[in-house]
Amino acid sequence: METKNLIPLLAMPLLLLAVEAGAVLLSLPVQASGITAFEDPSSMENPLIFIAILLGFTIFLLILIKFNLKKVIAAVIGISIFFTFAYIYAALVYAGMGATDAATIIVLVVAALSTLLLYKFPEWYVIDALGVLIGAGVASIFGVSLEVVPVVVLLIILAVYDAISVYKTKHMITLAEGVVDLKTPILFVIPKRRDYSFIKEGIGKISGENEGEGKGERAAFIIGMGDLIMPAILVVSANVFTKSMLLGGLIRLPALGAIIGSVLGLVLLLYFVMSGKPQAGLPPINGGTILGFLVGWAAVGWV
Repeated sequence: METKNLIPLLAMPLLLLAVEAGAVLLSLPVQASGITAFEDPSSMENPLIFIAILLGFTIFLLILIKFNLKKVIAAVIGISIFFTFAYIYAALVYAGMGATDAATIIVLVVAALSTLLLYKFPEWYVIDALGVLIGAGVASIFGVSLEVVPVVVLLIILAVYDAISVYKTKHMITLAEGVVDLKTPILFVIPKRRDYSFIKEGIGKISGENEGEGKGERAAFIIGMGDLIMPAILVVSANVFTKSMLLGGLIRLPALGAIIGSVLGLVLLLYFVMSGKPQAGLPPINGGTILGFLVGWAAVGWV
C-alpha cells in the first residue's frame, strides 16, 4: 500500500476513537440535562421509529437530488445540522446552568455560529473537528436513550439496510454522490495530500505530473458520519446500562469491548475499501462492535 494511502487510512480509526471517547464523556452532561431521544429506553419500538425516520429522510433527500434541487438540499441539511448542534450544546450548557432563558440564548447563538462556520468555511479540518463533536453528541443522546438490546437490534437492522442500499439498490451511493457534489459537511474527509483543500477541490481527482498518472484517483478518502456514530451509540449504551465496574472510573468492560470490536471492524472495512469500489461500512463496523460488546459483557457475567 502506498504511503499516501496508508496515512489517511490510519486516521479513520483515530476519528472513530475520538467520536466514541467524546460520546462517553458527553453522556454525563446529557444525562444531567435530561435530554433524551426516547421516553422508554427499553422499548423495542424505538429501533423501528429510528429506522422509519431514517428511511423517510433518505427518500426525501433522494427526491431532491433527482430533481436537482441543490439549494433546498443545502437548506435542509443546514437546518438539521443547526438543530443537532443545538441539542448538543443544550446538554452541555443546561448541565451547568440549568434550562434558563440565558442558557437557551447561549445554546442558539453557539449552534448558529457553528453551523455558519461549517457552511462559510467548509475546509476538511473544520468539517472533521466539528464532525467529531456532532458524532459524539448524537451518539451520546441516543446511547443514553436506548438500552443495550434495542441498540443491538438497531445496529443489526442498519447493517442489513446499508448492505442492501450499497450493493443491491445502490441508492446510498446516489445519495453519497449528491452530498459530495454539494460539498455538504456531513462526511468525514481525510486528505491524501498536505496541500489538499476541500473548498477548492471537493472530493476531486488527482492529476499526476505526467499524463495519465493518478488518473481517476480521489484526492481524499471519505467516510459517512453514520459509520462512526452507530458503533458509538452501543458504546455509550453499554457504559450507561450495564452494571459492571468502571475501569479507571470512566469505562465499563462491555463498552471497552465494543470500542475494540468497532476498531477491528473498521480495519476490516478499510481492507475492502482498497479495492476501489464503494463499500457498505456498517456491516463490518456494527458487526465488530456487537461482537466486541458481547465478549466484554460475557466477561463480566452478563451484568
